[in-house]
Amino acid sequence: MELLSGTDLWPVAIFTVIFILLVDLMHRRQCWSSRYPPGPVPWPVLGNLLQVDLDNMPYSLYKLQNRYGAVFSLQMAWKPMVVVNGLKAVQEVLVTCGEDTADRPEMPIFHDRDCDSKAKGVILAPYGPAWQEQRRFTVSTLRNFGLGKKSLEQWVTEEAGHLCDAFTAQAGSPLNPYALLDKALCNVIASLVFAHRFEDGDPDMIKMLKVLNKSMGKRIGFIAEVLNTFPILLSIPGVYDKIFSGRKAFFTIVDKLVTEHKRTWDPDQPPRDLTDAFLAEMEKAKWNPESTFNEANLRLIILDLLGAGIVTTSSTLSWSLLLMILHPNVQRRVQQEIDKVIGQVRRPEMADQACMPYTNAVIHEVQRFAAVAAMTLPHMTSRDIEVQGFLIPKGTTLILNLSSVLKDETVWEKPLRFHPEHFLDAQGHFVKHEAFMPFSAGRRACLGEPLARMELFLFFTCLLQRFSFTVPAGQPRPSDRGIYGIPVTPEPYQLCAVVR
Repeated sequence: MELLSGTDLWPVAIFTVIFILLVDLMHRRQCWSSRYPPGPVPWPVLGNLLQVDLDNMPYSLYKLQNRYGAVFSLQMAWKPMVVVNGLKAVQEVLVTCGEDTADRPEMPIFHDRDCDSKAKGVILAPYGPAWQEQRRFTVSTLRNFGLGKKSLEQWVTEEAGHLCDAFTAQAGSPLNPYALLDKALCNVIASLVFAHRFEDGDPDMIKMLKVLNKSMGKRIGFIAEVLNTFPILLSIPGVYDKIFSGRKAFFTIVDKLVTEHKRTWDPDQPPRDLTDAFLAEMEKAKWNPESTFNEANLRLIILDLLGAGIVTTSSTLSWSLLLMILHPNVQRRVQQEIDKVIGQVRRPEMADQACMPYTNAVIHEVQRFAAVAAMTLPHMTSRDIEVQGFLIPKGTTLILNLSSVLKDETVWEKPLRFHPEHFLDAQGHFVKHEAFMPFSAGRRACLGEPLARMELFLFFTCLLQRFSFTVPAGQPRPSDRGIYGIPVTPEPYQLCAVVR
């Protein structure tokens, strides 16, 4: 067969370009409406992929919001996307239109082809009966095992004591608190999932935390968005294995723990933890091929709980300690309130929170200022909806910019500064704002919110009761700028814990 000459290739090239442009135009037809949200003009095929800084989305979205308004559109290759900013618009999407915006778009970088394709867990599962069944089970089981009850409070308080012991061992020496916080939060979740506490230095815990911290931040950014938009790229040799290497290592540890758990599980005894409760549901549904209670979903729910329950809360506590060394006057006021209400001997209890408005305000302000979950995971419209007068078609990906709510200039007095008085009235009483939305809202709101609130109060007050935190001598003042990822973390810093 003769090779095509350069002249013969021109018609083929022209046809290919025209074909791609036509496909591109067909994908955009649903956005051709005078009521569709405005946005930057997309490039052919790539859309706005190169016009948005995917490695620093909060700032990039802030600039676009200033130009196009609270609700604006982006085109990520052939995928239409609408970004929603500010309290009113976010509430309208998550609450008013909650039933029609609770779905998830396809996100190939989260889908391991070695897992059962029907298993989605809770966080990433599409909205529907399967998701509802698993979310209902998870919420009710966590509640049964102590969410809001004294038993769980005792677990958290005990773990806070171990954390204080770890700080005491390094008292006076410069340290980065992140690893110590990670271990403490890991043990709280492990108590709920496996009724188990990892000993310090446990190789499974060390590896699990390493995988979680490494993989959470890799699921965003330009490369991740390109792979989500063009999933065929995952077929390139080596790409798939690199993307899912951390997930596979994590599942190896989970499978080991579940296997060990099964050896001691007695179906005739009350469940000891979430894994026991899930195994009991699997036993009930073993003759039902449509049941969502299967081994694959168990692995994914454990991943969801460990991933969401450790890294985000640990990051928030890391922010809290950073902000205390940057604002020593705030730290002193918190300690004065602790000394007055709790004293130096008794351990803090959740009942103390109602008598500690300033400490409560500081914890809320840490969450607002840090905006650890800057944006929600993508939502998707399951039917046409109207938001702030704009028409958003069915099948559109929605990004809810929670950072824009937590720093909404129309709500907060000093939105870009750490200012605990945001949550205090003139008489010093604690006041909660409707714009305080660090756990999102609506049907996809964080299912572990009550646990996270308990952990933040008990860990923070235990640490401030026992220690004063300072910038290490001779070191420069750390930055309060965050590093964008899942979650948003402080820039690496060190502190000294001085026993009070």
